Amino acid sequence: MKALRITDLQKIQVDELSKPEVKSGEVLLKLQYVGFCGSDLNTFLGRNAMAKPNVIPGHEIGAVIEAVGEGCPEELAVGQVVTVNPYTNCGHCASCRNGRVNACKNNETLGVQRDGAMREYISLPWQKIIPVKGVSARDCALIEPMSVGFHAVDRGQVTDIDTVLVFGCGMVGLGAILRAVQRGATVVACDISDEKLALAKQCGAAFGINSKSENVVERINEITDGMGADCVIEAVGSPITYQTAIDAVGFTGRVVCIGYSKNEVSFQTKYFVQKELDIRGSRNAMPNDFRAVMRMMSRVKLPMESFISGIIAPEDAQKTMEQWAANPGQVFRILVKF
Repeated sequence: MKALRITDLQKIQVDELSKPEVKSGEVLLKLQYVGFCGSDLNTFLGRNAMAKPNVIPGHEIGAVIEAVGEGCPEELAVGQVVTVNPYTNCGHCASCRNGRVNACKNNETLGVQRDGAMREYISLPWQKIIPVKGVSARDCALIEPMSVGFHAVDRGQVTDIDTVLVFGCGMVGLGAILRAVQRGATVVACDISDEKLALAKQCGAAFGINSKSENVVERINEITDGMGADCVIEAVGSPITYQTAIDAVGFTGRVVCIGYSKNEVSFQTKYFVQKELDIRGSRNAMPNDFRAVMRMMSRVKLPMESFISGIIAPEDAQKTMEQWAANPGQVFRILVKF
């Protein structure tokens, strides 16, 4: 079977692997679509310190069940369209003990710390298989990144009286926008791409700020009558957006951090105290977040075609990753079709 592997700095190639056999307690999946995400791009560029060498990337999955091993629930049947919870949890670290398994200290995400799903077949424990109804296999590959945005909104305790500022309108940021809109919040999207801001407005954002041409803090103060945002969600991972988030959030507001900054970030920590801020990390997603995304996708008409920048064959991965690296701001999601 075909598999994509990142073999070296800016090198991704098609390998031939043996088709896995389904084991007891596992489900064999036939991959239909697998999404490339920002962490895959960083691995390709040598910037992802968490990725193991020679990794098979991919954890955004739309698949069909090929075979079901012994000891699996009867609800899992051949031919079902599914997605996958790509995270692991050890069950005994502090996060697991506190019921927040998404932040497991010993987590190994598919395509990062362990080989992922950029291949024709993969066999996984049945507990990680998520059957999906009313959503195509293609669109299933968008569930995981949106669930990360959903989780951030949950971490921010967003309600209908909040003004929420979201930095970054990629798939994770759009997930945060969709969830905050669902909860009745007034959402302000911020990005450097007018195209992405236009899509954010299609998803319900009331305002868009292009940070290349507008002063974010001045604009958010205009929108909120000087109060600042009640909740800021950082989904970029840039020192500038992290710093601006602290400036743009109102007194006693919440800042939710999803993005990993590649460089150190300097803060005026007096604002942490003066504003009495809640600064919260948000990592991965919980099973409830996956369910919430699936429920939304099956009930709400979304501009799914606009979320997908391209669908490619495995053989086109090298050229596609090079093009993405040259123009990272122009890509939402690239799907590999197997």
